[in-house]
Amino acid sequence: MESPKFDDIDLKLMQALELDARLPFSRIAAVLGVSDQTVARRFRRLRAEAGLRVVAVRCAADKPGLEHWMLRLRCTPDGAVTIADALARRPGTAWIGLTSGGTEVTCTTRARTRDESDELLLGKLPRTPHIVEVRAHQLLHRFYGGPVGWLAKNGALTEAEAAALTPEPHPHPGPALISEEDESLVAALERDGRATYPELQKATGRSESAIKRRLAQLVGSGAMYIDVEFNPERFGFHNAAMLSITAAPRSLNAVGEALAAHQEIAYAVATTGSSNLMAVVVTRDTAHLYDYLSGGVGALDGVEHVETMPFLRRVKQLTYQPFRG
Repeated sequence: MESPKFDDIDLKLMQALELDARLPFSRIAAVLGVSDQTVARRFRRLRAEAGLRVVAVRCAADKPGLEHWMLRLRCTPDGAVTIADALARRPGTAWIGLTSGGTEVTCTTRARTRDESDELLLGKLPRTPHIVEVRAHQLLHRFYGGPVGWLAKNGALTEAEAAALTPEPHPHPGPALISEEDESLVAALERDGRATYPELQKATGRSESAIKRRLAQLVGSGAMYIDVEFNPERFGFHNAAMLSITAAPRSLNAVGEALAAHQEIAYAVATTGSSNLMAVVVTRDTAHLYDYLSGGVGALDGVEHVETMPFLRRVKQLTYQPFRG
């Protein structure tokens, strides 16, 4: 990964945060062989100039009945931006972008109840002016993305550095479930995944030891994870596209697992709908994208059809923050 502005220390810091987003700066500094002040300064610059955000994300398993959908909204050209911005302000949406030359809005959404899902898919969206067509794909299985960050495929950490920064697994037995009592803690981490323990104490009214214990349980059980979002263009990756892939049913799992291993793939899921796989591909430029389509996904046995939708503009990744170009 090359960039005229950010160097290997920046990339190592980003990958360290993907391994454990709440790592103390002192621990990262010790492994990278730099000062605590250098890590803190680089972190602030990445936030200001590369759109770096650390945020908590609820997993689909955190509540029985929680549903994740990918929506493709075909719009009139004069309405797409307004619709994308309105969806971005909804707390349950992510991965919102303008595709198809600015006439389609693509996003994922998390419905916490059947009524909430019906209200959006059957009520609000069909009645929205400028929306010509709504295609909804329920997400069935994630092959890549979520707690597993894309920088692991393209990062700068050596194996020894990555091993030193990877936390010990602390699985929590039992179902992954965010309780009503957890809501204030999760909401605070959704605003800032690196919120300090005094800040979390103020938000929750709980002791530091109770917060540490419950946070470890929520992450260990898979109810939530702390994610890192950033603008890949700042690191020389100027092309991002959504791939809608149709694989033969017998090859669905094999194709999904193969996609997950590709360096260019940041996100890959199995879905319902006319296509049965959706993926986000990140490349340096259009030539790189062509090479991947022809020699990467195009070479996989079982792939029957691929629709490529370059992101014209990213509106939201996890949090509603403007992307700096």
